[in-house]
Amino acid sequence: MKKIVFVTGTRADYGKLKSLMKKVEEHPKFELHIFITGMHLLSKYGATYQEIEKDGYINIYKFVNQKLNQPMDITLSNTILGFSNYVSEIDPDLIVVHGDRIEALAGAIVGGINNIQVAHIEGGEVSGTIDESIRHAITKFSHIHMVANEEAKNRVVQLGEKMETIYVIGSPDIDIMFSNELPTVTKVKQRYDIQFEEYGILMYHPVTTEINQLKENIREVVDAVIKSDKKYVIIYPNNDEGSQIILNEYTRMEQNDNFRIFPSIRFEYFLTLLSNADFIIGNSSAGIREAEVYGVPAIDLGSRQQGRYDPNKSKSIIHTEENVFAILSAIRTVSGLKLRKKSSFGNGDSAEKFMRIIEEQTLWERSPQKNFVSLSTHS
Repeated sequence: MKKIVFVTGTRADYGKLKSLMKKVEEHPKFELHIFITGMHLLSKYGATYQEIEKDGYINIYKFVNQKLNQPMDITLSNTILGFSNYVSEIDPDLIVVHGDRIEALAGAIVGGINNIQVAHIEGGEVSGTIDESIRHAITKFSHIHMVANEEAKNRVVQLGEKMETIYVIGSPDIDIMFSNELPTVTKVKQRYDIQFEEYGILMYHPVTTEINQLKENIREVVDAVIKSDKKYVIIYPNNDEGSQIILNEYTRMEQNDNFRIFPSIRFEYFLTLLSNADFIIGNSSAGIREAEVYGVPAIDLGSRQQGRYDPNKSKSIIHTEENVFAILSAIRTVSGLKLRKKSSFGNGDSAEKFMRIIEEQTLWERSPQKNFVSLSTHS
């Protein structure tokens, strides 16, 4: 039986990996293990490890890799140490990581150095800030690349990876988005005590390469949403450097009845909220990925998602800078806007594609030795 370890450090990557974990758990030839770390174990951000535990997995290991406001490089070194000790104990056959977070990089480094195959979900994306460098570094440590679309595949090819190691499987969270098991909006509003009939969603994360501008930028954002006089569901930022600056600004809205602020919302419940929202505003990837699938307008602020879509072609996304007047104009533009649902990142069958790949015997017989492949080789 093959042991497969999934590394998860945030509510976001768990949402992406969940459908894959479930399939592995059910398969008679695979043994699922989950290494939980990062934001999941910080009570300030909702202690979201509890959501994973509630899903009933058998082999779960929790590792605290950080304290609040810890530098990213220290978090990386701690995670490498903790995951390395864990891997030496359980001896996995495959490590699965997602995206562009520090925890995924640590998982890929440990796997690469210890000759354990690493599967990277959603490589080849452009993320902006330091995240993009982290994502591409993960690609170079990984052996199997499961990307969302052909565009991402082409970037992984540019990074020198072998064509036969790259698979287009879509974005796995769309599996859950298309499922008929999501809670009703009534149930979600009852659980989180949201009284709004109509609302927007605000999710704004730090841009670590622009940290000196963050205080001014988030002040403009908060000023704008207050002046818009609309209702908002607000979800905490990730825990990157600068998150406390954002949270300090959010205190201005705590006593305002137009706002409900949450450290975290369970993934399926968030999807229902998003699908019923008037719009989403901020700089989260949810505004350019999940919102598009549901046909929900998005206001993308600043540079964090730069390069991940074409603002001149996208009908669902309005891009603007963190300026109160520009933001208010964008809010007026999207209010009442109805869009066609579409997806450029899969059809809801990512988990099935993932399983077909790891069921191939040739996958397990490949050497962990990597060689750079020049573009001329593919032409």
